[in-house]
Amino acid sequence: MNAIDIHLENFEGPLDLLMHLIKKNNLDIYDIPISQITSEYLQYLEVMKSLNLEVAGEFLVMAATLMQVKAKMLLPAPEMPEGENGPDPRGALVSMLEEYQRYKEASREMNTRFSKFKDAFYRGSPVFSSEDKFLDLDFHALMDAVKRAFERAEPSREVEADQFPIESRVAKITRLLEGREWLLLDDVFASETKRLGVITCFMALLELVKQRKILVSQDEAYTEVRIYPAPAPVPAAGAEPAAAAEPAPGPDTPSGSGN
Repeated sequence: MNAIDIHLENFEGPLDLLMHLIKKNNLDIYDIPISQITSEYLQYLEVMKSLNLEVAGEFLVMAATLMQVKAKMLLPAPEMPEGENGPDPRGALVSMLEEYQRYKEASREMNTRFSKFKDAFYRGSPVFSSEDKFLDLDFHALMDAVKRAFERAEPSREVEADQFPIESRVAKITRLLEGREWLLLDDVFASETKRLGVITCFMALLELVKQRKILVSQDEAYTEVRIYPAPAPVPAAGAEPAAAAEPAPGPDTPSGSGN
């Protein structure tokens, strides 16, 4: 089976990942607990590497920046005149997050305008329904589920790939969905006790999405992620049903067109 390439454009850069961690933990961007946020950021990079995701250089630069800020905050602050505070090592990071928020708000405004005017289009413009989105969620939600599964799994350094063929996990997800309207993403990882098993489930999930056999969706940000069986394809307009098979000649049915 061919490998599946995943690129981190889904994360919209390291600031998007930072904002995700800040919002998930209900933190104040003007008073970021730098030790906590650095630790979680590095954990996410580790999950990405475990899944063989292509970690862009800008994510590593941000990791180095966070560690540098953390180191500065651990150093003794220089003596300042009474009543004055020295520069906050987090200042540059906060400025970047503020600017990023402004861009995100502008993006939301543009999405709102798109939703308002989406039905005004020129003839021939493509229109996509929600059913066409086979992976309709914030990609961070997938990372959250994998991270939780990694925390439950037994640590292992052994090479045991042969024990986890991707076909077995494709069959597992298909079996779990049988007779059900939907399945929680966490349920897919629940029975996996090894990290490699979690990774194989993740790849099997993407393979099924690629084959358009399942839908992975999240109703709202930070809510549970659900897996649905893909709907049956709708026949094209004007398509004629297949011709019914002719019955075999019976005793009362003439076998030919004789005169």
